[in-house]
Amino acid sequence: MNISAAVRHLKRADPVMRRIIEREGPCRFRREYEKDELGALVDAIIYQQLAYKAAATIAGRFRQIYAGDGHAKGRLPRPAELAATPARKLRAAGLSRQKIGYLRDLAQKAARGDLKLGRFAGMSDAEVAENITQVKGIGPWTADMFAMFSLNRPDVLPVGDLGLQYGIKEAYGLRKLPSAERMLKMAEPWRPYRSVATWYLWQSRRK
Repeated sequence: MNISAAVRHLKRADPVMRRIIEREGPCRFRREYEKDELGALVDAIIYQQLAYKAAATIAGRFRQIYAGDGHAKGRLPRPAELAATPARKLRAAGLSRQKIGYLRDLAQKAARGDLKLGRFAGMSDAEVAENITQVKGIGPWTADMFAMFSLNRPDVLPVGDLGLQYGIKEAYGLRKLPSAERMLKMAEPWRPYRSVATWYLWQSRRK
């Protein structure tokens, strides 16, 4: 993703975005999972509906299940390993029964090749979303986050993200949270860099 080009475009295209960019400074949007697509989906499930610190603790315990063989700090399992891990071990790491079910469904679909891991680069955002949302527990919001932070896609607009909804409401002086349709219309000038615009709107709410 060309961050410099994105910032230049957004500043030219939208005076409100220009003010936000000038106030927030350099964009620190970065890819979280450059190669490990399965790991990104595992973490997406683990982190759902949890505070960051609690989720990070559970994610660390989960990796510890597979420690050893040169991985003292733990590691992510291969799909077959995850599918074969006893539920009691996963529960001991802090995972709920529901999330255990989601992770097992992810492992099974990855092992069967239903998930096109390693092949997403040649797919559109919509095709990626359609593929990964077949996994239980992975919905449109998770698909958007995966496209942004794992695949480094530049033009994602996560209309279901509450933080983005509030960011738009506050930045543009709206009386209520915008609908998905209104967000898409307002974000049209940001194309093809809606991911970077989203990042700046998130940052604008943290001051």
